[in-house]
Amino acid sequence: MDLTRLSLEQLSGGLRRGEWSAADLARCCADNHQRHEPVLQAYKTWNGEGAAVTAGLADQLLARGVDLGPLMGLPVSVKDLYAVRGLPTFAGSVEALGAAWEQPGPLMAGLERQLVPVMGKTHTVEFAFGGIGVNAHWGTPRNPWKVAEHRIPGGSSSGAGVSLAQGSAVLALGTDTAGSVRIPASVTGQAGLKLTHGRWPQEGIVPLSPSLDTPGILARSVEDLVFGFRAIEQGLGRAPAPIIAPEALSGLRLGRVDAFFLDGADPAVVAVYDRAMTQLAALGASVRGAELPGCNDAYDIFRQGGLAAPEFCAFLKAELPGRMDRLDPVVRLRVEGAASLSSVDYLLRVRALREAAQRALPVFRTADVLVTPTVAVTPPRLDALQDPEAYRHANMLVLRNTSIANLLGLCAVTLPIGLDAQGLPVGLQLMAAPWAEERLLAAALLIESHLGKPADVLGAPDFLQ
Repeated sequence: MDLTRLSLEQLSGGLRRGEWSAADLARCCADNHQRHEPVLQAYKTWNGEGAAVTAGLADQLLARGVDLGPLMGLPVSVKDLYAVRGLPTFAGSVEALGAAWEQPGPLMAGLERQLVPVMGKTHTVEFAFGGIGVNAHWGTPRNPWKVAEHRIPGGSSSGAGVSLAQGSAVLALGTDTAGSVRIPASVTGQAGLKLTHGRWPQEGIVPLSPSLDTPGILARSVEDLVFGFRAIEQGLGRAPAPIIAPEALSGLRLGRVDAFFLDGADPAVVAVYDRAMTQLAALGASVRGAELPGCNDAYDIFRQGGLAAPEFCAFLKAELPGRMDRLDPVVRLRVEGAASLSSVDYLLRVRALREAAQRALPVFRTADVLVTPTVAVTPPRLDALQDPEAYRHANMLVLRNTSIANLLGLCAVTLPIGLDAQGLPVGLQLMAAPWAEERLLAAALLIESHLGKPADVLGAPDFLQ
């Protein structure tokens, strides 16, 4: 069974019409995992047998006319920060965190109630602290577009995008503190959604920075993001609003923010970005230059450790004493010194970010969404990042464009817009005002409908050719 051309809506509808079973879908994902996992290495913990059991239960209930929700029977992968019943949570660290982290929070409980087969838990940077995707304890997944070169998969949800490319899941759960959903989605050719902080509950997810963390999803298209977003909203007991893209681009106001976001960008990335913007303008979209106040101030704070370093340091000291000395070196590099930050300096950072977020809001009076490249550089080779300074430089540049949405409290999405000169995916980031996810997704859906879905825009990744 070829999943590549079937949307989540088509898969869900086919289950209910009896065209295939949930067991068929889980089996197909397991076959893809067995075929490609030895090379791609998307998963920390594989749950094929457990997923098959859940799929069988979904089939039995669907046969009796019992429908528990839109995602019922659809195989997902879950970042190894989420507590999932019966599966250990390592959070990318050297050992499992214990039984308390096998008790699902509200988001995972909502998926359980929909009988969603969890194919496994995908690799993450240790405690989600990094945008490159590396993990010294368990290895680094390979970017599916350049398998032989071992390009970075993006982080910190480093296995999430790879699992979708692999075909071992049709939706992936990640988290996003500074781009950890959008970066891996962008560099592996997927779509990804970062929500407004607080929109989805964080309970049952290992924290990095509670002030900035948000759950998120990666999918094979914006269309699938919309389906997954609405289904998870339903699982949380909400009545999701319809998200319908207009047919014409003429009513869409795109604010193109080049200052800051294109600084130091790879010319090959900028070329793809420029081409997409020119194409959207030719199709009728209003594309105008825009400025996003507060970027430099917020990013300066981020470069000093932001809120994540001190908040993560506090979590380690309170919940996992003794782990600091056992951290992956690239994570420890970013945490060192956070313990010495004074409470006054921390609160001054909080205040400065709050003020920067307020200064940014007026831009949305003249733009429906802001557009930038998601990641400003071509995904580097892993062997080019062995030197700590090379890693630090690359990590900050990979995180730069995405971190701004977190620091300023915006919601954001990425979707593929083409391949760069090296044959690696380039993502387009759209940012919208806080709590404007429906508007954001409608804009992204409209753009995808005109530029094409990822499979059409990008073709097939390296490992399938």
